[in-house]
Amino acid sequence: MSRIDRYLLRLAFWPMVGATGVTLIALLLERTLRLLDLLAASSDRFGFVAQLAVNLVPHYVGLTLPAAFFLALIIVVNRMNQSSEVDALLAAGVSLTRLAAPYLCLAAGLAAVSLVVFGFLQPYSRYAYRAVLHTAQNAGWNGLVPAETILIPSKDLTMTTDAADAAGQQLSRVFIRRITENGREEITTAGMAEVRRTADGRNVQLMLKNGQQLRYDRQGHPELLSFEDFTMQLPVQGPARLLRSRGGDERELTLFELADQAESGRTSIPRDTLLGELYGRLARALVLPLLPLLAVPLGLAAKRSGRAPGVIVGGLLLLAFYHAVQLGEGLADTGRANPALAVGLPFVVFASIAIVVFVSSRKRPGETPIGRVMELIATQVARFKLRRAGQAQPA
Repeated sequence: MSRIDRYLLRLAFWPMVGATGVTLIALLLERTLRLLDLLAASSDRFGFVAQLAVNLVPHYVGLTLPAAFFLALIIVVNRMNQSSEVDALLAAGVSLTRLAAPYLCLAAGLAAVSLVVFGFLQPYSRYAYRAVLHTAQNAGWNGLVPAETILIPSKDLTMTTDAADAAGQQLSRVFIRRITENGREEITTAGMAEVRRTADGRNVQLMLKNGQQLRYDRQGHPELLSFEDFTMQLPVQGPARLLRSRGGDERELTLFELADQAESGRTSIPRDTLLGELYGRLARALVLPLLPLLAVPLGLAAKRSGRAPGVIVGGLLLLAFYHAVQLGEGLADTGRANPALAVGLPFVVFASIAIVVFVSSRKRPGETPIGRVMELIATQVARFKLRRAGQAQPA
């Protein structure tokens, strides 16, 4: 690597890391809030949410890495172009292809990383996420009662409390509905309660104070009991059975497993579904080496039309590619299209656009079809603003 290569890579490194980190943290925070809301009734929700967030990292890395890399390249090339560094390099005999070479090498390395993420990390982390979520939703009752929630440890027991301490052990204004072993309903209310787990950990004692209990005798007649102190023992419910084994969904299979099952047919998942998933992952990883071919010309064209149009146009192209690949996977899954054609066509179209834009920019850097469209849009916007300003002036 020459000094120019190291300089160009160093310029792109921190913007890419910053864009990836900020986007990843934002997506994880948004998802974490939704998970906290989903698991609000679980007393161990913070532990489950932490495990779920860790298992979401490979999924969001696969989403953010291409976009962050593309955005970093446009910003770096535009910054160098604005400071005339690109003009100096071109005047010194460095071609546009040589200028993009280190970024192409970096993109190849990121494509290899993406293959590992898409092909192996995501399938295992997706299954682990579903397993943890299944455990959290079916974890039963561990003896703690969150405040202002309706807790249903089992089909025969329902509890509510208006207030509870941070540990979920000191309760206020408690309501308990229980179906006894002989099938009779029992309603208990209390002003205060203390939760204590037994030594064996299998039961919970509720030390109720200042309450009443409504129950029915053997003849079905109601009985009302008022008490100052009352102890009730309730069983702790264990977790439900574990989630099914990995591989029930094509997204839980690695690249090798997808290829093997598609070839052998030893699976209940349709072959077109397996191939659509396989080709989709390969397309998302192999699109990375194409991004410098599009980002470098757009960054050069931004000198006249501004950075925003290039980012918008490039972002729309990348977004359209991902949605087209997802649509192709859906068509392959339903059997309406050939998987190779449905997923390969968006990749070929995107690759063609990137190559045409880069080749057309080699002769006159910054002069691309997309750049000319961006300049036309910027000109029309400027004329519209001038027209509005002229109409706003008093006669």
